[in-house]
Amino acid sequence: MFYSTTSLHIPSNIRDKLSHLDFILFFSILLLGIISIFAQFSSDGGEWASHSIKHMIRCSVFFIFFIAISFVNISLWNRLSFLIFLIFILLLLVVQFFGFEVKASKRWLNLFVFILQPSELMKIGIILFLANYYHKISLSDVNKPKYLLIPIITISIPFIIVLSQSDLGTALLILFSGLVVTWFAGVKWKIFAYLSLLAVVLAPVVFPFLKSYQKSRILSFLNPELDPLGVGYQIIQSKIAIGSGGLFGKGFLKGSQAYLDYLPEKHTDFIFTLYSEEFGFFGSVFIVFLYFLITYRIVHIGNITRSIFGKLFCYSFSTAFFIYVTVNMSMVLGLLPIVGAPLPILSYGGSSMLAIMFGLGIVMSCKVYKNIAVS
Repeated sequence: MFYSTTSLHIPSNIRDKLSHLDFILFFSILLLGIISIFAQFSSDGGEWASHSIKHMIRCSVFFIFFIAISFVNISLWNRLSFLIFLIFILLLLVVQFFGFEVKASKRWLNLFVFILQPSELMKIGIILFLANYYHKISLSDVNKPKYLLIPIITISIPFIIVLSQSDLGTALLILFSGLVVTWFAGVKWKIFAYLSLLAVVLAPVVFPFLKSYQKSRILSFLNPELDPLGVGYQIIQSKIAIGSGGLFGKGFLKGSQAYLDYLPEKHTDFIFTLYSEEFGFFGSVFIVFLYFLITYRIVHIGNITRSIFGKLFCYSFSTAFFIYVTVNMSMVLGLLPIVGAPLPILSYGGSSMLAIMFGLGIVMSCKVYKNIAVS
């Protein structure tokens, strides 16, 4: 496709930038945010308590942040990608020395006004950096050994650091996020096939080195009834709650599993379970549709943006976003082990929402500045 200099319009003022937003994506995110506020309100027992109030404030602040990021020229994100990635790496290292531990996992920093989990930010940082890296490389060079070395190092460093923080779930999501970019950049499928085979072969070797609670989660996934009052309790109660919702659900604020406190972590990783019990199959399908619509619009923006950097970021982030949603929903349905993966926007957690809104803001920046060919 050829562009003439006269046909390309670059938005220069706020009004012009607003007109270039993807409004389907914009309102899908807004609607999901509103639903998440009421879901958190329900998780607090139908009261504006700690989780629901904090979540509402975060939704409001981060939505404004999302819009602000959208107005920043995509070229700037391309130029700042290495610096952003480096800052996130440094934050991960700071956690090693100054972070605090919760439930045998050391992954948070107390910033006094905000509890930050840098590993969540790294999910976006690694996509941003690798999109910039492959933007500079010609397709014919992508599979040359010297050009494969930097992506391998880039993916391995945060993966190893986060793994050392006893956060296997987030470490794997960072790994997948990085690999997705290399896939879209044109790395040969044979390399991924060899890596997958290696992972299968090494799995039995790695298992004995996992933390005891990680082993328990995998075993409870294979057989939840093995310890129904211990590690298998969450997944059993989750299945009961989702199944009891039926087609139309029990109604808002009427979920018995949630209100009788049978559901642990119902405001974070198991928020979809609470929602499914209250709104049933059709309500759950609507949420899945919203996530599908958001993913589709991100891909659409990737299709229309001119820059290779923008395309790589949008395609990779949409796939990563889909993986985050799929992993969480599969986890609460008992299709995957419990790995501590929040559901984007819906789950309680400031770091997760900050990271997702940051990623969505860059995607929207690709739409607003779609006519810019990033150098």
